[in-house]
Amino acid sequence: MAWFTRKTSGVSPQPEGDRSVKTEGLWQKCEECGQIIWRKALDENMNCCPQCGHHFKIDAASRVKLLLDGDYEEFDRNLTCTDPLEFVDSKPYRKRLAEMQESLKMPDALLSVEGKLEGRHVVLCVLELKFIGGSMGAVMGEKITRAIERSIAKKAPLIIVSASGGARMQEGAVSLMQLAKISAALMRLDDAKIPYISVMTNPTTGGVTASFAMLGDLNIAEPGALIGFAGPRVIEQTIRQKLPDGFQRSEFLLNHGFLDDVVKRAEMKSYIGKALNFFLGPAA
Repeated sequence: MAWFTRKTSGVSPQPEGDRSVKTEGLWQKCEECGQIIWRKALDENMNCCPQCGHHFKIDAASRVKLLLDGDYEEFDRNLTCTDPLEFVDSKPYRKRLAEMQESLKMPDALLSVEGKLEGRHVVLCVLELKFIGGSMGAVMGEKITRAIERSIAKKAPLIIVSASGGARMQEGAVSLMQLAKISAALMRLDDAKIPYISVMTNPTTGGVTASFAMLGDLNIAEPGALIGFAGPRVIEQTIRQKLPDGFQRSEFLLNHGFLDDVVKRAEMKSYIGKALNFFLGPAA
């Protein structure tokens, strides 16, 4: 004999797979200190942990908005990659490109714009890590080279914000050629005595580090950024030695003379503005 009966409202129970948590996406755990952060508070703090200051990765469009004063003009959006090697790994390269272009609404892994920073006209290139790891292929090489040429023509300083795993293997030797192409263009920029500021974020590795990321008149990085050619795990497996704590992080590189400064995200815009005033004098 049952001691009680449960009244039902006539509404059938929701299937397990259809249930959702209303707070999903409202909170995020800090990768560094483990603090649970309200997503809105994280956004208001430039995607930096309010507890420990850990810098979360941000997309290229957000980076542009943080650095520039307001409106900006985008260049070379019509340039897209081809597939000269008809490369296939886990999926065809053409399909991978199409998926990235559709999901991110970007033709490739670099945003090339012009605008004003602290009242000064600048040429700004920002890499998008989500687009095949921010890898450098023929389109990125061409867009950066064109940005350098615009800097020379307009006598406007160049800023490149890097976030990349390196050269794009799906394009083979074509991607490696971009290291020399961009480096040669930067030499012409140097001959024109126009400053180039390189900003490295987490991560900046491979061929990007081996070329334009380390060729700035001023090389700066965000706190905690991984910067190097090969990753620390690859190096440890190669030399069979334990690496020092913080190896290849921006603070380690600063202490060993590879960087000029480590700058917090909240201070980056004003820092670059002051640096450009030092190079060129106050903005008109």
